[in-house]
Amino acid sequence: MTDRIQEKLSILADAAKYDVSCSSSGSDRKNKEKGLGNTGSGICHSYTEDGRCVSLLKILFSNVCIYDCAYCVSRRSNDVQRAAFTVQEVVDLTINFYRRNYIEGLFLSSGIFKSADHTMERMMQVVKKLRLEENFNGYIHLKTIPGASPELIHEAGLYADRMSINLEMPTALGLQTFAPEKSHQEVQKDLALVRDRLIQLKDEGLVIRHVPKYVPAGQTTQMVVGAHQETDRDVLLMADHHYKEFKLKRVYYSGYIPINTDNNHLPAVGSAPPLLRENRLYQSDWLMRFYGFEAHEIVDDLHPNLDLQVDPKLSWALRHPEQFPVDLNRAPYWMILRVPGIGVRSAKKIVQARKFGKVRSDLLKKLGVAYQRAQYFIRCEDSPAFQRELASAQIRQNIVQGGSSKYEKPLSPQLNLGF
Repeated sequence: MTDRIQEKLSILADAAKYDVSCSSSGSDRKNKEKGLGNTGSGICHSYTEDGRCVSLLKILFSNVCIYDCAYCVSRRSNDVQRAAFTVQEVVDLTINFYRRNYIEGLFLSSGIFKSADHTMERMMQVVKKLRLEENFNGYIHLKTIPGASPELIHEAGLYADRMSINLEMPTALGLQTFAPEKSHQEVQKDLALVRDRLIQLKDEGLVIRHVPKYVPAGQTTQMVVGAHQETDRDVLLMADHHYKEFKLKRVYYSGYIPINTDNNHLPAVGSAPPLLRENRLYQSDWLMRFYGFEAHEIVDDLHPNLDLQVDPKLSWALRHPEQFPVDLNRAPYWMILRVPGIGVRSAKKIVQARKFGKVRSDLLKKLGVAYQRAQYFIRCEDSPAFQRELASAQIRQNIVQGGSSKYEKPLSPQLNLGF
């Protein structure tokens, strides 16, 4: 690798770390004392549908951008070192890193230079060369450039495993304030193009034996959280709408990192990113996708923001004492899922176990239930007949003070959270 390519890689891998649509940011682990392996710049990790962790080369094609989004490090008014790869340089980097077993795939994004179509065409050429000329069958995540022509988006989808396009801000007002050159409507139009094409190919597959593989890992989006005065209700309702309308695989939430001293409306440089809030949003997102919760159940007009002291599932349970206790020997699966301390796997094991006998408290501990938390919300076969019910405030205090740090500390948004 030449010094110039190394310099470009350093600049463009560092700029890519602000995009959290890849499951983790880069690693900077270095090879010391003739050890094995060296992650280099821009290596990140993602997870396949069957749970395998794969390493990706995460870079921008270019950090030159014609837009001036106030929250973005690559905005045109920001005085940063600029760089851009050529199509062949990205192809060569990907193949060379793959042959050295550094990576198993590519995450490619870019600033928008010249025009949306010009940028999208260059990125599409990268993935096309990898697939057709290099016979590369590794994982490719490609960012869609807002406003690119439908023809380019459709063609790119034939070569990428996953595509994503960023909503940027959760509210139209926030986007107008900090990125007036962009709009949610433009992003939604591009999301709809991929959704409709996936539906079309699925229908064709019912009557045609072979249909082309098109974005098999689906599409995702990302929102910046904490740059504007949006509530958690704004964020979750926007995410819920896009899950239902555009069939997204995932919505990512990126806590705003203060990087702009020129805009007085943004959080001050030196303030910490809202990591705990970001984590609560991921937990709420998990509830919507896997636990059967609706967004309006998690946040509403009376509670527009998530409780930072306890997770959203516990918060909901404390606000709805009329739903508890849940009789684990009779309750349906969906209601058992709503018990704090019982995750998806534990709920399935409970339903299966009660076919062979009554569910007792000692069995719950063996099944992996967080009993110290769940005990306030359940009734088992051996529960006292006239168990005294505690007030929500007392339950909250007992859980928060009773060694619940295992659950309340900030977690990685990619963890399979068993609430």
